[in-house]
Amino acid sequence: MLARTTKSVDPMLPYGGADDTVILTLVTVLAFSVVGAVVASRRPRNAIGWLFCSVGLVEGLDTLARGYAEYWLTSGWGPRSLGETAAWFASWAWIMSGVVPVTFLLLLFPDGRLPSPRWRPVGWFAGLGTIGLFMGYALQAGPLEDFPQIVNPYGIDSPIVGTVTVAGGLVVVGSFVASAISLIVRARHASSEQRQQIKWLAYGGAVVVGTMLASGLVSIWSVRVSIGIISVALLGIPLFTGIAIVRHRLYDIDILINRTLVYGSLTAMLVLVYFGGVALLQSALRGLSGQESTLAVVASTFLIAAIFSPLRRRIQGFIDRRFYRSKYDVRKTLEAFSAKLRDETDLNALSDDLVGMVRETMQPAHVSLWLRPETAEKGNRQIGSPLRRTS
Repeated sequence: MLARTTKSVDPMLPYGGADDTVILTLVTVLAFSVVGAVVASRRPRNAIGWLFCSVGLVEGLDTLARGYAEYWLTSGWGPRSLGETAAWFASWAWIMSGVVPVTFLLLLFPDGRLPSPRWRPVGWFAGLGTIGLFMGYALQAGPLEDFPQIVNPYGIDSPIVGTVTVAGGLVVVGSFVASAISLIVRARHASSEQRQQIKWLAYGGAVVVGTMLASGLVSIWSVRVSIGIISVALLGIPLFTGIAIVRHRLYDIDILINRTLVYGSLTAMLVLVYFGGVALLQSALRGLSGQESTLAVVASTFLIAAIFSPLRRRIQGFIDRRFYRSKYDVRKTLEAFSAKLRDETDLNALSDDLVGMVRETMQPAHVSLWLRPETAEKGNRQIGSPLRRTS
């Protein structure tokens, strides 16, 4: 009779048991499969769509193999070789569903091709490193990492296996760094459209990383809520990557980044003000009356309501000046011109101001202003003359 098994947990997840693992796996499979199918159907020559489809397939097979291995260990029903093989597959499937997609996504994004032929060795090294890492984990002798009750049925007791594992891991890490550099190089020489696509990918990665860090704080209150937050965050990479590749509302990313910076900073500041105000007022009221009071909570709430709009405007102005300087200058120039337009009565001065404003905001190579002359119906007599300003 086999020994009783324990619930295995995906080593890539920070928390959770079997139920949470199933939720995260389902989210990953659906997100990557759906987005991969959409991209592959619209851009069949783009390798990223097929790469996402393979992630969904491997994750699905990994879940099936892991579930069967746990069932076999618990019940003892079924062929021993099949149960051990399922556990063996589940012990290294993360390489195909995690290492390969991330490395090649950075290298091939957004059009599914290398930035230039000189990056071809990076692709070859990434493939060779992945094969070495896979062979090391698949052929490592001894108990399986996720299923210590099972000895690797395909293990080879040789120091060469350990050497291959270490070498493959180092090559994969180097290839990952090189792939990230290739994306930066591509962004520097890309067209405006490709820059917007790379912004979508960077935004998706930032959302996932930031949300996972925040979920660590939420886990203090509720682990399941933290797992739910991570599940939603994992949708970011395939979703934003798919939007970038199919070019759906591509130029909305600037607005999205701006709003994220503004309201993310605003939320963090308001939380600090609220809890800081509650703590300080509670301390003061405790010193005066000797007991706590809900007055601190009420006062802090009113304070948040009072400073919300002024604080949001200040944060918006700071972010515009710091990260969107050109757009901020354009807006300030237009506001100044609008104010001058209300008071200016001299047509010549107004035309000069208009030419200067266009030159400063749009920076064209040449500016010409033509004013249509007034015409009188009576006698077909022309009143006034054309006015031209050139810069």
